[in-house]
Amino acid sequence: MIAAAKFPLQATVPNPIPTSNSQFSGVVLNFNFGFARRRLERRSELWLVDECGEMGFIQKLSRGCFKGRSSKKERKVEIVAANGGEDVFYEAAADAKVQPDHLVIMVNGIIGSAADWRYAAEQLVKNLPDKVIVHRSECNPSRLTFDGVDKMGERLAEEVMDVIRRWHGVRKISFVAHSLGGLVARYAIGRLYRLSAKTSSTSFPGYCLNGEANILTKHNDQFYEASIGGLDPVNFVTFATPHLGSRGHKQLPLLCGLPFLEKSASQTAHLIAGRSGKHLFLTDNDGGKLPLLLQMVKDSDDLHFISALRCFKRRVAYANANYDHVVGWRTSSIRRQNELPKESLLVNDMKYPHIVHIEREKTEDVNSKVSYAVGTQVIDLEEEMIRGLNQVSWERIDVSFHKSRQRYVAHNTIQVKSYWLNSDGADVVQHMIDNLLL
Repeated sequence: MIAAAKFPLQATVPNPIPTSNSQFSGVVLNFNFGFARRRLERRSELWLVDECGEMGFIQKLSRGCFKGRSSKKERKVEIVAANGGEDVFYEAAADAKVQPDHLVIMVNGIIGSAADWRYAAEQLVKNLPDKVIVHRSECNPSRLTFDGVDKMGERLAEEVMDVIRRWHGVRKISFVAHSLGGLVARYAIGRLYRLSAKTSSTSFPGYCLNGEANILTKHNDQFYEASIGGLDPVNFVTFATPHLGSRGHKQLPLLCGLPFLEKSASQTAHLIAGRSGKHLFLTDNDGGKLPLLLQMVKDSDDLHFISALRCFKRRVAYANANYDHVVGWRTSSIRRQNELPKESLLVNDMKYPHIVHIEREKTEDVNSKVSYAVGTQVIDLEEEMIRGLNQVSWERIDVSFHKSRQRYVAHNTIQVKSYWLNSDGADVVQHMIDNLLL
């Protein structure tokens, strides 16, 4: 099923009341019916609904009455429903000659759906109409989010490849994910990571070897170019994602940091959230292996988790500094307790009032610090994940809705899950759009 987004429509028509014996004056009619959407399906054909509620073909017949409108005002954001999600793009993107070359995949969190990213996707396309095509994933909706990070990641990887085949002209790819969706996206890119042989590095003078944004890799005197699903990886952005899991240490703020509640949650999470609960609380040991989230901080078997993250030009973690009862500040920003910004350092930005702190990219030397488990040695899994993920640089952006009436639903407000309930997060979404690499 296919739907079209709604935008205000302005038109100039003659005034039926004469101002003189031979002249008529024009009046401007402003039809503003908000962003209401209607979905119509008829014989598997696309029918677009405009602001006046008319069918697309009626609108086409009536264009003669609206010659005063510029072509710019006629442009729309189109939403096309496809298997596994919805594509959001500028009207002109349907023309292969002007099709944007940057695909942005948006991934929902637990008990979510493609609708969770409706506002952000439309804003992204409106701000960058000739640059991006957005796909709102829906291969893991509702209760399917209980299936585990690995199964969800496999489904997402398959869906992404379907989207790439559908949009032949795209060359770049970015991911924007919320909550559990960030872990699913990390798994999926590990599956989608590819190396293709190149004859010489001189063909890529702008690329560096063995460093950040490592596009070319040398092995046995042969150069390889990294890609995600055959596309150039650009941005990997997460919003309130539990990168370190939800086990203990106030990583699930809803439990108030009480030890007996945190212990009980670890033991019963699978009864509520299935395999995803086990993964989040690091209680899974499939086949005697380490917990999945610990596996995902390095390359494992045929899944190149860290290599996939490294090949993105930019990695960003948006984190709620307070009032997020689902995902703690440390786990969503990949930090230790002593690395969190102090209250006195949280300074409001006039343009983005809820962005309170930005930490630029930095990496850690994992070889000089990390210590692995030997025998029955007890290790701090959280510390292992921090060190593993910090092998690549992250831009950490801290968000606070302390002065907002919507602060108690900060986990959803940070992504504007529903504009009517979470509109205060609009500046955070705008910050993401303004800083997206293209």
